[in-house]
Amino acid sequence: MTVEEWLDAYARAWREKDAEAAAGLFTEDGVYRDHPFGPPHLGRDGVRSYWSGVTATQEGVELRYGTPVVAADRSRAAVEFWVTMLNGGADVSLAGILYLRFDASGACEELREAWHFESGRLDPPPGWGE
Repeated sequence: MTVEEWLDAYARAWREKDAEAAAGLFTEDGVYRDHPFGPPHLGRDGVRSYWSGVTATQEGVELRYGTPVVAADRSRAAVEFWVTMLNGGADVSLAGILYLRFDASGACEELREAWHFESGRLDPPPGWGE
């Protein structure tokens, strides 16, 4: 699986609130960090559990990616993301970056998120994602 294919599958899993599909993108011992100071979600079970909870209140997810920055050996990537959605019935925007590390098959060994959350549906600024 290429980085771009992985990102497309991740976006599809998010839009469809499909925790099983999200978990399937990770290695058995993958690490998912949604917060730098919080505990990681470990393995596919950890990803599945996290996703089941976090997406439960989300509706109408619209996700965009910037142009990924990918290591020559495709083992690491970073990509900006911009999301607008209803969360608990309120319009919100989420802007952030995914830092990703992959195994040779393209499964994610580690994902680290950094993001900001704002009320309302906001558009990215000019030049975003380039």
